[in-house]
Order: sequence, then C-alpha cells, then structure tokens
Amino acid sequence: MLDPNDEKILNLLQADGRLSVKRLSMVLGLSAPAVSQRLTNLKNKGILKGYRAEVDLNKLDLSVRAFVQVDVSPNQKTQFYSFIKHIPNILECNVVTGPYAMLLKVAYQVPEELDDLVNRLQRFGKTNTMMVFSTPVRPRGFFFEIQ
Repeated sequence: MLDPNDEKILNLLQADGRLSVKRLSMVLGLSAPAVSQRLTNLKNKGILKGYRAEVDLNKLDLSVRAFVQVDVSPNQKTQFYSFIKHIPNILECNVVTGPYAMLLKVAYQVPEELDDLVNRLQRFGKTNTMMVFSTPVRPRGFFFEIQ
C-alpha cells in the first residue's frame, strides 16, 4: 500500500508536523513537486488526516486526567454522542468491547469538575472512572520501521 518514501514522510511528519515540503524533499532526496504529490496522494487516500499541535495539558492547568467508561445502550448512542460533542474536556471517545460500551479520555483542572461530568454521564448508564497518575508513554503516532 505504501512505499518506503511514503512511510518516511509519515514518520517525519508525525515527529514534526511543521516540516516544510522543501525540508522533506531534502531529507528524502526527492524533488519538492514529488513530495507535494505524495502528500496530496496520502491526503486523498485518507491516510494523512491533518496536522496538529501537541499541547502540554499541565501548562493549561488540566492536570486531572482520567479514563471514564460508560455503559451506553445502542439506542442511546446518538443522544450520547450529541451530549459529549459539546464538552471540550472530553479529549477522545472510543467504542470498546467489554462491560462498558464507551471509553472517554478526559482532562480537568480539579477533581470536582470530573465528578460533575461523571454524575452527568450516569444518565446514560453505569460508569467506571480511572484516574491517571502518570503517562510514561506519551500519545504518539504509528511509526514505520524503515529498513
């Protein structure tokens, strides 16, 4: 599906999303138009979804982080998604297997705000909250092994 140059481009951009086409072309030994075309192809295939900044949540005083599991029944999913969509402290929502249907990643300033969220989520079903003590492996992309 991807050739080694595409894999290198993805590795480089995941490490630094601000790399210019010129810099990518120098590192890869390809022309700038060739790199631009590869980027366009990766975007068109839906492989390259966008460019994002990594934000230190602690610097924003969002040091209370947790994973909240919610047992949402299938007929409540649309209402649940509409509810959580407007809560900026919910960083991620995953549909998962097991006794809970949803796994939310959240960040707040104080535990009371997390408690308020959990109380509001309980209208959808049973919840389970796991507080994060530390994150030894920070969020990262998938990096290809380059031979």
